[in-house]
Amino acid sequence: MTRTAVTARFVHQVARPQGRATATDFAFVEAPLPPVEPGGALVENLYFSVDPYMREVMDFGDLHAPMEGRALGRVVESRSDQLKVGDLVAHRLGWRTHALLSPDQIPHRSAAPDPGGVQVRLREPGVPALRSAGVRVVTPPAGVPFRTYLSLLGGTGLTAYVGLTRIARLQPGESLYVSAAAGGVGTAVGQLARLMGVGRLVGSTGSAVKVRHLTERLGFDAAFDHHDGPVGEQLRRAAPDGLDVYFDNVGGDHLAGAIDVLRDGGRIAWCGAVAQYDDAANPPAAPYNLYDVVSKSLRLEGFLVRNHREVQGELEEYLAPYLRSGVLVPDETVTVGFDRSVHAFLGMLAGANTGKAIVQVGTAAAE
Repeated sequence: MTRTAVTARFVHQVARPQGRATATDFAFVEAPLPPVEPGGALVENLYFSVDPYMREVMDFGDLHAPMEGRALGRVVESRSDQLKVGDLVAHRLGWRTHALLSPDQIPHRSAAPDPGGVQVRLREPGVPALRSAGVRVVTPPAGVPFRTYLSLLGGTGLTAYVGLTRIARLQPGESLYVSAAAGGVGTAVGQLARLMGVGRLVGSTGSAVKVRHLTERLGFDAAFDHHDGPVGEQLRRAAPDGLDVYFDNVGGDHLAGAIDVLRDGGRIAWCGAVAQYDDAANPPAAPYNLYDVVSKSLRLEGFLVRNHREVQGELEEYLAPYLRSGVLVPDETVTVGFDRSVHAFLGMLAGANTGKAIVQVGTAAAE
């Protein structure tokens, strides 16, 4: 029997941003999908992610093509032995209502789990990007919303977990500073650090409302608005006894401030640099106190979550009991409706969200 033709909708990037991204850099596109080929499958997307790194990708990614990124959906048609209709899947095909999977994009069920982390290699124009569909079947624990695989159980949570356990190696009782602490990765870092027995937990963010969110809802001991004065001075007041670990999502003056306040032997897990995403050609100057990394015997290590896919199962096993019991509640901002995708992305870049920014494709939640 021939199925009814499916028309999919996509968000394409159609222009390079000049500074901040704007709505005119995008276009909504509709197109009929070809039939599912032997060994392939059709996924109806239910949720997808909008993340800060996407702004950086916009400077070199393909134009007139769908924005890439992590997404969650349900298999609605399958000609693959590895996927059946009704399976819930995570993939990395981004901003679209439907994802047509080819046989080579569908791994064997016994393959190593892929967390859906960023699979785009930063490169010069004209050099092919490294891309992967990142398809895997997921089975949410009882009572855990499916969309959690875009937040605490997805690439966002894995980034926080890897940064704390593999890079910073946070120990119980140690003090931790998180920049961009009210964002997706920042909130996950704070929540996971609490589970791991962090001592003093400090965060910086961009508004008084978010400061209260961190201290009143997420259990930070202290937080400050980085607009209220030099980061180093505010950080020293928030952590008068110094710091053991800095989880860096910003770079720039936040990194310099942390280097000032870190104790001898402190560690820095460098995850992102939102301070330069809008103008990558003119990044902030290197920290004035960079040599203190030597004089204080600090360890600074950058990392990409895609290099730690093997940790995904460990993350899920660790967090599932806390999620099921309600001890851990994902911090998310969910924007409803595919038509509001660009709005959600631009709002996230402007700091309108707290926690992980997610787009719910349809009007009804799918759990």
